[in-house]
Order: sequence, then C-alpha cells, then structure tokens
Amino acid sequence: MRHLAPLALLICLPLAVHAQEDEGERGLSLMERGAQMFMEGIMKEMAPAIDELEGLADDVAPALRSFADEMGPKLAEILEQVKDWSVYEAPEMLPNGDIIIRRKPDAPMEEPAEPTEPAPQIDL
Repeated sequence: MRHLAPLALLICLPLAVHAQEDEGERGLSLMERGAQMFMEGIMKEMAPAIDELEGLADDVAPALRSFADEMGPKLAEILEQVKDWSVYEAPEMLPNGDIIIRRKPDAPMEEPAEPTEPAPQIDL
C-alpha cells in the first residue's frame, strides 16, 4: 500500500496540472469577469442617455454647420491678427450687445512692427 501512494500521486499530478491549464484557457479570472460585468451594467444604464445625446447632436448639427459657414472666415481673420491669446481676458458682452475682449492689465505691451512717429505739430 505504501508503494501505491507515490504511484497514485504521480498519476494524479499531471491531471491536476491539466485541469489548471484548462481553467486558465477557458476564460477570464474572477476579477476580470467581475470588471466586465460591471462595465456591461454601466453601458446598459447609459444606453438611453447616449441615445438621447446622439439625437441632440443630430438636431444641433445643422445649426453648427451654419455657424461655422458664417463665422469661420471672420474667426480665421481674428486668429491671424492675435498672436498670443493668453494676454487677453475672456470675452465680455456689453448691455448694447457688443462683445469686447480686454487685454489683461499685467500683460506686457508689444512693440509696433513699424516705429510710429509723432504727428507734426504747428507752432502758433
């Protein structure tokens, strides 16, 4: 009987290793499966909100295209004129509807590309 125990152990050992390989090959670990189930649950809960967002995007798309067609060239002009947007404050709308963009008070002044000379004065 004592000689059969090691023999039985040697026979069962490859079977145990084979069972572990099958378990690893057949799928995900418990943590991975739990994470997958969690993400699937979130996606199911978010599906109505995502569908609503897609509908909103479809409704707004023509207006955004129209805005880009009308304002695109003017915005491109402004972008060409302004070199550094960090020296300006956020745009502000005045009560009369005008929109102004103020320069920050602590922003350094730029030197003009061409030196400006004072206008000639007439002595009276």
